[in-house]
Amino acid sequence: MLKVEEQQPVEFSSALLDKFDEIVKRYPVGKQKSALLPILHLVQAEFGWTSAAAMDKVAEYLTIEPIEVYEVASFYSMYFLQPKGKYVLEVCRTGPCCLVGAEKIMGHIESKLGVKEGEVTEDGLFSWRGVECLAACGFAPVLQIGPEYTFYENLTEQSVDQLIDDLRKK
Repeated sequence: MLKVEEQQPVEFSSALLDKFDEIVKRYPVGKQKSALLPILHLVQAEFGWTSAAAMDKVAEYLTIEPIEVYEVASFYSMYFLQPKGKYVLEVCRTGPCCLVGAEKIMGHIESKLGVKEGEVTEDGLFSWRGVECLAACGFAPVLQIGPEYTFYENLTEQSVDQLIDDLRKK
């Protein structure tokens, strides 16, 4: 995965542009904006996150306004608008999880990793954030870890510590 600094210009490889072209062909002429979501997924896979420079290039490619790309990328939580760790711990922060300790788990993760929500640990391994419902209310509190999106349920501070330690050993 390539890392991009926010101010660094972004250039898409010919292979990536070929993938864009294949996606755009799925939609009627003049409706290329419909390809935005899958193209953003490809950009994020290539660069690790969706920087403003990358979003500007996507807008240019699709001949749409940059704000149209920003609106979509900032709406969906699957797009990262800043660099992320190799492992992203996403903790459900909706009502049922909070009732049984999700906020305590998030505070513990912040303390354990030494980074605030959205920041990346110095070794580049971890970042974390609160997310909307992960649909596992009966097993709350829960978190998922990307990029595989493995679920961990019935969290305790001890199980989170073990999880983080196991990931560090990988």
